[in-house]
Amino acid sequence: MPRRPDTSPQTLRVFAALLEDPESWHYGYALSKRTGLPSGTLYPILMRLAERELLTTRWEQPTVPGRPPRHAYRLTPDGTALARDRVAGAAPAPTKRVRPATTPRTAT
Repeated sequence: MPRRPDTSPQTLRVFAALLEDPESWHYGYALSKRTGLPSGTLYPILMRLAERELLTTRWEQPTVPGRPPRHAYRLTPDGTALARDRVAGAAPAPTKRVRPATTPRTAT
């Protein structure tokens, strides 16, 4: 059975970060830091979600002279609904089983 769209672990991390404050604008760099995703993974996800009209994007002028404009992202109402659905329906990430430490045996 094929995977449902927008359910990759990376996309779910982006959704979860955006849902922390769905009404606010988020910068890519801040999203990268919150999700732990590299830009080569994050920005294609953001572009795909924006093309599907799940995100609104805008360019913001810098507050510090000499800095470039920054791209900001915000969930649309449909995007917020889909993000909540996908995050709520996600299976919890598997936990790595850790073996208890063993103590070395000493010769007797």
